[in-house]
Amino acid sequence: MNGGIIGMPTETVYGLAARALDEKAVHRVFDVKGRPRNHPLIVHLPRSTDASVWGRMNREAELLADGFWPGPLTILVDRTDLVPDWVTGGRDSVALRVPSHPLCAELLRICNDGIVAPSANRFGSISPTTAAHVVDDLGTDLDLVLDGGPCDVGVESTIVECIGVPQVLRPGAIGADEIESVAGAVWSEPVGTSRAPGMLSSHYAPRARLVLVESLDEARSAVGNSVPILWNSDSTEYARTLYADLRRLDDEGFELVCAVLPEPAGIGRAIRDRLSKAAAPR
Repeated sequence: MNGGIIGMPTETVYGLAARALDEKAVHRVFDVKGRPRNHPLIVHLPRSTDASVWGRMNREAELLADGFWPGPLTILVDRTDLVPDWVTGGRDSVALRVPSHPLCAELLRICNDGIVAPSANRFGSISPTTAAHVVDDLGTDLDLVLDGGPCDVGVESTIVECIGVPQVLRPGAIGADEIESVAGAVWSEPVGTSRAPGMLSSHYAPRARLVLVESLDEARSAVGNSVPILWNSDSTEYARTLYADLRRLDDEGFELVCAVLPEPAGIGRAIRDRLSKAAAPR
């Protein structure tokens, strides 16, 4: 991976991966995605790495790492002197994660280094959950795409800020109740500047316009039979297939899609977050 960028599977979504300390490669990531340089990246670490080399792991961060790594949890902490501005967007904090996907874990073990891996798609559009999605979006801009099969989770990792009072900045598969039971962090609408991936008001957007409703009955009343309705009573499955379904409906040429919001609990909160951002003005 020296100097290179690749498509990398994780359990959440596919990432656009480069060595975190390789400035040229990380700049390629920003350029290929069309991502603003001041938008911070998540550093993915091998299971054997001491995270405190990269970030200042306080008690809450250590509790979360012990409880949920490897897995779909990102922890935002103060960065160490090792971490360069090109990773953090000039911020004094760094986002860290240890993924559980076996192919990703093996790549990290071989590299034995931190790897940045924002979603492997154009900035602001639908995240990829298969290798084919990565190829469709980024094509020959990448040096390689590793095919690890469809992502098991399907939405991006939970992000918890562990600077001051712990706070969930982005919901994901690991719910706020689980986070609170381990480290006392709770979900509330984040305030202040965007300081972690996924905090922008518009993101994850399909070409189609999204209409969001609270129930299947409301969806049928609002759009009838001529507009596709996204819905699944199983929130885990809803999350796993959400981005693939949005991509499919775009490919089929629909200009309007109706999505039913699940209950705001567990991964349902993450689905609501992604759909709300996908439906926001662009």
